[in-house]
Formats: sequence, C-alpha cells, structure tokens
Amino acid sequence: MRVPPPRTSAWQDRPPTPDRIKGKQRQTVPVEDTHPEHPSSGLPLPLPKKCQPAALPPPREKSTRVKKVPERYTDSNVYGEKHPVQVEKDIKRQRDWRKVVGEESSRPRRQAIPRGVPVPDSVPYYSSGEEGSGNDSKGEVDDALGSPSSSGDEKMTRLSWQGGVAFFDFLISKAIVTPKEKGPKEWTYRDMMGLPAGQLEEWRAACQREIETLLKRNVFDIVECPSGRRVIKNCWVFDVKPDGRKRARLVAKGFSQVEGMDFNQIFSPVVRFETVRLILALAALEGWYTSGLDVRNAYLYGELDEEIYMEQPEGFHAKGMEREKHVLRLRRALYGLKQAGLAWWWVLKKLMEELGFVNLDSDAGLFMCLDEASQTFVIAVVYVDDAIFLGPKKPAVDTMKQRFMKRWESRDLGELTEFLHMRIGRAGQNIFLDQAQYLQTVLERCGMQNAKAVPTPLPAGYAPTKSLDKAANPELRSRYQTIIGSLLYLMLGTRPDISFAVTKMAQFAANPTEDHLKHALYICRYLVGTPNYRLTYNGAAGQGLNACTDSDWASDVNTQHSTSGYFIKLTGGLISWTTKAQKTVALSSTEAEYMALSDCSRQVVWMHTLMGELGYSLKPIPICGDNQGSIFIASNPVTERRSKHIDIRYHYVREVISQGYARVFFINGDNNPADMFTKNLGSVKFLKFRGELGLDFLG
Repeated sequence: MRVPPPRTSAWQDRPPTPDRIKGKQRQTVPVEDTHPEHPSSGLPLPLPKKCQPAALPPPREKSTRVKKVPERYTDSNVYGEKHPVQVEKDIKRQRDWRKVVGEESSRPRRQAIPRGVPVPDSVPYYSSGEEGSGNDSKGEVDDALGSPSSSGDEKMTRLSWQGGVAFFDFLISKAIVTPKEKGPKEWTYRDMMGLPAGQLEEWRAACQREIETLLKRNVFDIVECPSGRRVIKNCWVFDVKPDGRKRARLVAKGFSQVEGMDFNQIFSPVVRFETVRLILALAALEGWYTSGLDVRNAYLYGELDEEIYMEQPEGFHAKGMEREKHVLRLRRALYGLKQAGLAWWWVLKKLMEELGFVNLDSDAGLFMCLDEASQTFVIAVVYVDDAIFLGPKKPAVDTMKQRFMKRWESRDLGELTEFLHMRIGRAGQNIFLDQAQYLQTVLERCGMQNAKAVPTPLPAGYAPTKSLDKAANPELRSRYQTIIGSLLYLMLGTRPDISFAVTKMAQFAANPTEDHLKHALYICRYLVGTPNYRLTYNGAAGQGLNACTDSDWASDVNTQHSTSGYFIKLTGGLISWTTKAQKTVALSSTEAEYMALSDCSRQVVWMHTLMGELGYSLKPIPICGDNQGSIFIASNPVTERRSKHIDIRYHYVREVISQGYARVFFINGDNNPADMFTKNLGSVKFLKFRGELGLDFLG
C-alpha cells in the first residue's frame, strides 16, 4: 500500500490552486501586511485571531445549462414534445376549470348572501374535488336533528354552506323513497294472482298462450304417474318484452333431475364470439348483405330420448284428472331441462343439412351453403335461437332465410341490428359493434353510473395479492363475482381494452378482499368515462390479417407465473384477443415470450382452417413480437443450454412457421400494442395503444 508523503510547511505555504480551493481547507483571506520590514506579497495568510471581519464571497454565478427538451415523435420517443412526467401532469390537470372553459367562464356568479343569514367565520377548502370525509360533520347533523334550538339551526346553516358527504346523506334521507316493487321476472304464480283484475287477465292470457303452444308442439302427454318414478317440478317465469308484450313461460326445475336417469349428456355447442366478429369483419370487407331472425320457443323442437315425468303446472290442470295422480310425460325438450340445449342442437343440425348447409368443423355454430348454379354462397351463424344469414347476394340470402322460417316458427328481424346483446350498425363499408346499453345496465346495477371517471382500467403498476383469510365473506364474494361476471361479458364482446384488468381481477373471485372489490369498481370508473366506444371494421381500408403478441415475465406476485397476451386484427379492428396466465414458471423473459408466441401461433392456425373452409386461401399471417431471443428460437430448430428444458408443446410454433402459416417479425417494445394485454400501463402508453385496437367513439 502506497503511503502519501508527509505534509511540510513548504507545502502549506504554496499558493492555492483551483483544486485546493474546492477542497475542504481552513478559511483564508488576503490581508494587507502593514509591517515595514515585510512588504505585502499578495498571498493569503492564515486568519489572525483578532482582525476585521472577512469580506463576503462573491455571488455564485447562475448555471448556464439549458433544459433539454425531447425531440418530436420518433421511433425512440413515443411521448411527443413534452417530458413523460409533464404529460402525466397535464392529463391530471384536465380538471382545472379555467383550462377547460377558458379565462372567462359562462357560469353565473355566486349571488350575495341576503342579510340576516348567518355566515360561518371560516369555510374550509377541500383540494382535489374532495369535500371532506364527513366524519366531523356527521355528529353536527345529528345534533342539529336532535334539537330544534337556534344553535342547531346555526350548525345546519354552516353545514349547508360547507356541503360535505354527511350533509348530502342527510338530504337524501329526507327524500321520499318509493318502495321497490318486484319485477315480473321475480314474480311467482301467487304474486301474479294478487294483481288487479285488469292486469290479472292479461297475464293469465299469456299463461294460456304458453299452454296452447306446448299442446300444439306435442311437448307432453297426460298420464298416470308410474309407481316409483321421480317427478320433477316446474314454475312459471314472467317477463315483459321490449315491445311491451307480456310473456309467460313454463320452466322445468332441472336441478331436481338425476344424472343417468333423467339425462346423460348435456353439452351443447354454440358459436364463438371471435367467429361472429370475424364473419362481420368479412362482411364489411366484402360488402355482404346481412339479415337476422329469432326462432320462437326453439327448445320445444328438441326430441327427448329419456323418460321424464313432470307435475302439472300451477293454475292449469286437466279436467277430471287429479294433479296428485296425473303427471306430464315429456316428449320434447322444455326450458329448464339439463339436456334441452343439446336436444335442440341435434334437431337444428339435421334441418340445416336438409336445407343444403354444411356444418363447419372449425366452429360448430357456423353453417355454409354453396349454390353452384348461381355461383354464390350463404353463411348462417347460429347461437341457440338467434341466427344471422349473410352472403354476397341478397336474393340468395333471403331465399335460404325463408326456407328456414317455413320449417320453424320464427320472427324476421330484417337487416341485422343486434346479436348476442351487441348492437350492430352499418354505414357504407363500415360495420360497428358496441354494448353501450348493456354497459349502462351494468353500471346502474353496480351503483357506478355517476362515479368519477379514470383514464385507465387499473392504476399503473397495481399488483393484486391473494387474501390471507381462509374463509371468504359470502356477501362480498357474491357482489364481487356479479361485477366481474358482468365485466367479463363486456370484455369478451366488444371491449378488448379491459381484457387484462378483468382477467387479472377474475383470478381472485373465489376469495376476494375489500381491496379487490375496490379495484373491480375502479374498472367500472374507467368504463364510466368510455361508455360509447365501439369496435369498427373499416372495409374500405382493405387491411388484412395480422397478429401481435407479448408477455410479462414473472408478473404474478403470488405464483411467479408470467402473463401472455395477443390479438389478431382484420380490416382495422380486433377480431380475437386473449390475456391469460401461463401454466408453468418461465425461467427467463425469452422463455415467457416464446410461450406467448406459441399460444398465438395456435390461434393463427385455427384462423387459417376457418378461412379455408369459407373458401379463402391465406398467405402466412405476420406475427409481431418484441423479443429477439424468442423469435430466433421459433425460427431456428436449435437446442441450447438455456432453452432445452422448454416443454415440447411450445415448439409447435416452429412447425407453424415452417409450413407457411405464419411469419414472425420483430417490433420495438414501445410500439407493441399487445403490451396492454399483459400489464397495467400508464395513461400515456395505454391511450396510445388503445387507438390501435379499432375502438372508436360512438357519437
């Protein structure tokens, strides 16, 4: 170790250098030497004990550094002219009233307080739009209500001036509350019998029409109950249709059925949401004509193979036949039976084959009929009792639709405007999908229709954790599951922007906490600000199929599993999207990206198969990812030390690429829209990527 040389007096007497001045040294000042024998040398000497005060140091010069302003939008800068922090601050300051309406506001000035009205000495100011917690004013409200004295009046005057949660609660408690009446869906037959005479006759007529329909379809026979046979029960379900029609339906209580005796198989295939969106996107791209219909009492056409007995309906029994001894022997399916959906499906498939339709293997709810004479085709999309008929030529579509309606009693809906609670609009070559009405119903049931809007579905960086309590709160769980279930239906239909948030929060539906409920309602607050957004398929743009994929490595703080996300886009709008947790732990970000890429490739192969059955021959679909390592492993059949452990199922993507189903491209992570399907993003990135999903504002 090198030892520095000792400091000498000569070293101390050296003139100061800039480096020594900056260091920590004893304070020295230049003084004038008045001794005649020692002329002044101008060098700094040690400060004597008794001398005049030292002169103040010169003022520090102002820094000449210039604030660096980011360049305009480039590949490496996605934030624009402002710094990202400043952009976020500007977004949060949008609540500033003057910035919204300008310096001169049209809002009327507050009127002067009339004389005689007591004014509080001080009115507290609540920042950020909050009006206090209300804890302090609650007691004052109670005091004011309890005593009619002048002091109570003064307190109420002060509270009315200040406002606050407690005061508004007090006003609401004074409002006239109308007792909540049961809706028709909640009625029992006894409730219906308690209605006034005029309404009672209308509802009894609806019940009579239902019985006549069942007799017309030969749904049951009245027989004596065999000894030892189980008899299932039934109930009446009432409803009012949107056009005002009163509807009564006899429903079997299928929960009392016994497996192996009353039913065997119950699975019934239905068309997938992504298939419906794909067909509608093709209709916009190709200019197809679309038309819809609704099959009346579809389940009543299904034939039963099992021997099922049901009691006679309440209020209606055959004359001369006691209700206890005589029961209904069901010949056809009835709403409520576990196998009713499957029975209807087999009858539907048989009839469609008789009409010349072929059931596609890619989706059981999709049928196609080729007319070689007219060189055209008709596609039918069926979801239980709702159907869409579409094709390039309107006469051919109407002909097949009329043939379908002759076999079954149906209601012609004309030009397609709604399907699966999705409102469908059309303007030229553009087709729009939205669930604005259903969203409004969800917000009202959750009590969030007047909540304050937020810019993102979840706070940036929020990572929910599982509950530490073993037993879940039943009330909390029921409410949480209702909210998440409603949001899931929105996400699966037309709102890909909430895919990650809803999927993530759905993982805690079994044992939610108050924090989980709070953030589930946070998603509702985002939807409050975006209620009129719709998916748009722009046929005039002529954009083809493309996919993007991404993953977030070890993002789950509970299991350390990664999150995969991808979407497929056609003619400018999303037709398929997915957010899901990976099955196994990924040891690196490359492995996580490789697993997400493999999941996306399987969806691409299904898209090739479906489009092939529709008569389209596709070129390789481009898949964009933001990880070079995963792209290299997918494109090259190599086995390395750090990737040899990957499950063989994920190497399927190599075969997809080699057979020409897909091509993999690299995209910068800052420009990958699939990033919003794997994590909570800040408002800047989220709003940027949301604009690339095909979501437009419905004016």
